[in-house]
Amino acid sequence: MTCPASEAAGSDSARIYCVSLSSPKSPVTQALGSTADLLTAARSGDEQAVRRLVELYRPLLERWARGRLPGNARGLVETSDLVQVAMVRALNRIDQIDAKRPGAFLAYLRRTLLNQLRNEIRNASRRPASAASMDEEGRDLEASLPASPLVVELGSELIERYDDALSGLPETQQIAVILRVEFGCGHGEIAEAIGSPSANAARMVVSRALVRLAKKMDETTTD
Repeated sequence: MTCPASEAAGSDSARIYCVSLSSPKSPVTQALGSTADLLTAARSGDEQAVRRLVELYRPLLERWARGRLPGNARGLVETSDLVQVAMVRALNRIDQIDAKRPGAFLAYLRRTLLNQLRNEIRNASRRPASAASMDEEGRDLEASLPASPLVVELGSELIERYDDALSGLPETQQIAVILRVEFGCGHGEIAEAIGSPSANAARMVVSRALVRLAKKMDETTTD
């Protein structure tokens, strides 16, 4: 379904607003609510806490990443493999992760996975065509899975502009946008994740962040 706001505004960045309104609820509340305690336990060597972090965040990251890996990068590697690598890398650096708020850890995992995806896309562009098509069955399976709402709405090219613009926002605004647009969190959940005093305060943070994000995205079209 086409978003009315994107048609009316005539701007690609307006689609971000549409996704923020229509993103389905994801099971992110449970993960955010228990993150602080699990990180503390994991830092002290609790292997059960590490496993629990993987159980909570891996499905969220896999859902988020679907559709971001182009066809020529599939076959030799799957999105789930990259999620696994990103999780391992993040958890290996758990003592160095400054995640004072629940949403900060999710944002860190997302950034780590995004870097993995970009590296794989660059590697795929240097592979011979024959190597890239070795595992057609794996590629077809991945392509059959539903892409994330953001990928569906924006498409792969605009996703790159969105990611670049998002990285230029202050951390709190980044987390607010990620939780609202990419994971479908309510404003109450976002308030807890970023330390806002109320859902209405979080709503204002999201609104201002989306305005800044839209401006940054639109600026790249005129450069």
